[in-house]
Amino acid sequence: MSKKIKPEQLSDEIVKMLEEYKDAADRDVESSVKTISKTTKQMVQAASPRRSGGYSKGWSVKQEKNYRGKHSVVIHNRKKPGLTHLLEKGHAKRGGGRVSGRVHIAPAESYAIKEIEAEIRRRLTL
Repeated sequence: MSKKIKPEQLSDEIVKMLEEYKDAADRDVESSVKTISKTTKQMVQAASPRRSGGYSKGWSVKQEKNYRGKHSVVIHNRKKPGLTHLLEKGHAKRGGGRVSGRVHIAPAESYAIKEIEAEIRRRLTL
């Protein structure tokens, strides 16, 4: 679609086109982040240790404020937030000794990092 403009209007048109591209890119990034965060939550939930079920059912996705093209999401355990570090890294027992950690968050985190980058590249490639 060609449009005739005067030379004085060239800079305004370029700025307008760049803003349109930025808005489209922001929408793509936001939808990618939402999609990957849901998948990551499901991965953490599936790999979580189950004793009574409260810990594994407590995982949720929280959308942070999005401004200036920054889209962030936090996946956290809302029911038992203090257990995440203890179960992931291990802890000392009351009478002595140590409980080994059960790694269940780190694999999902590394998946999310790789996948979000690949998904954004895929969407922004023309």
